[in-house]
Amino acid sequence: MLRAGGNAVDAALAAMLASFACEPLLTGLGAGGYMLVVRPCCEPVLLDFFVEATGRGADASARAQLIPISVSFGDAIQVFNVGAASVGAYGLPAGVCQASARFGVVPLSELVSPAASLARAGVQLNAQQAYVIEILGGIVTSTPECASLFAPSGRLLEVGDVIRQPELADALERLGDEGSVPFYSGDIAAAIVAWLSTRGGMLTAADLAAYEVVDREPVRVGYRDREVLTNPPPSAGGILLAHALALLDSSTAPPDSCRIIDVMERTQARRTADFLAGLDEPRFVERFLHRRGPLGSTTHIAVLDRDGWACSVTCSNGSCSGVVVPGTGMHLNNMLGEQDLNPLGYHRHPAGRRLPSMMAPTVVLRAGEPELVLGSAGSNRIRSAILQTIVRVVDDRLRAPEAVQAARLHFEEGIVYAEPGAETIGLETAGRAISRFRERNLFFGGVQAAQRDGAGGFWGGGDPRRGGAAVVVEDGP
Repeated sequence: MLRAGGNAVDAALAAMLASFACEPLLTGLGAGGYMLVVRPCCEPVLLDFFVEATGRGADASARAQLIPISVSFGDAIQVFNVGAASVGAYGLPAGVCQASARFGVVPLSELVSPAASLARAGVQLNAQQAYVIEILGGIVTSTPECASLFAPSGRLLEVGDVIRQPELADALERLGDEGSVPFYSGDIAAAIVAWLSTRGGMLTAADLAAYEVVDREPVRVGYRDREVLTNPPPSAGGILLAHALALLDSSTAPPDSCRIIDVMERTQARRTADFLAGLDEPRFVERFLHRRGPLGSTTHIAVLDRDGWACSVTCSNGSCSGVVVPGTGMHLNNMLGEQDLNPLGYHRHPAGRRLPSMMAPTVVLRAGEPELVLGSAGSNRIRSAILQTIVRVVDDRLRAPEAVQAARLHFEEGIVYAEPGAETIGLETAGRAISRFRERNLFFGGVQAAQRDGAGGFWGGGDPRRGGAAVVVEDGP
């Protein structure tokens, strides 16, 4: 799309749509997300099209039980809850259409065409794609409709197998031709609501009809001589990332592993019940960042273009719900069953409330110009992955490829999780409990980053943990 004359938003949208065909368990039309757009001479804007809590006009007593599924990352196990009751009101169709109409120059019908072709012809699975299907095997075989896509012969698809999604191709083409209306008030919406209602889901026609994309002002925080823009409340991840950067910025020395883990621990401690309850309140950002202290999955795509546009977009289907609605091309999210998004308990959010995601599309500005565009997949590991990548670029002066590939740490519930190559001597001396991974793992997120240096050169970091890739377009139209 860049070669065809599109801008950063066009390129991000085309790649995002293609990811629906290539990473259908992690993202898709039944998912939600956020897009941060930075344009020359304009105020930056964050488009919020994340998943909402459901239940307008629904009978809560008819709600089905969530279905727990254990997912093994090899050296760590996480429980995800799936099924009809886990499905929230999706935002991707609305978000795609609004972003294209407001910021794009390439018609949406052209943006969806490559993605629809991939879905219809099929995608041959590489090792990373097959690994995602393997670890989510319990989810993708939880319903016959999902199993027909990911285990069509009674076994999970493996490396070299081809996954074809003709109904997704049809849905993408309708999105390009008709916009988002069929997905929120038309036949696709009606089919989804009817399918879920007979299976104990709480998504109603009123929930979909009321869904809107919301403009938000990004959170801004200084770090060294840069300004970092990221996702504001009611999302939780961006403001926690901003808090961690502010803590690190209180010292001029480049942070070592002990300092980074200390900041992760202090940031995690701020994610209290009061914090989560207050995310929807006016002026929450100001109170949170300035009230105290020394302050002043999922897929991601990052794009920088030669005209100074930057686009950072993160989308997620959670771990997917296993609910595929026949005839619609829609594999629905499980956000109402994600523990990380419901830390105070399930089904406690009122209908229409945006869930407090950890997703944090981010842009780092230097002298007011986009220098680094990044974001990550990885649930609770999103903010730690982004934090460490920014530190590697700004403090350690690594290029985006090296910064993304550098070994990572993550702190949670008193344990430091460490990839091979991460510096842990100081942490051991300090008596930290360390859980070591034997190899790099998508547990630690999937950062995708685009960077522009002072000389006008472009660099891209695609995370090998999640099969990421980067392309620098040398020639324009």
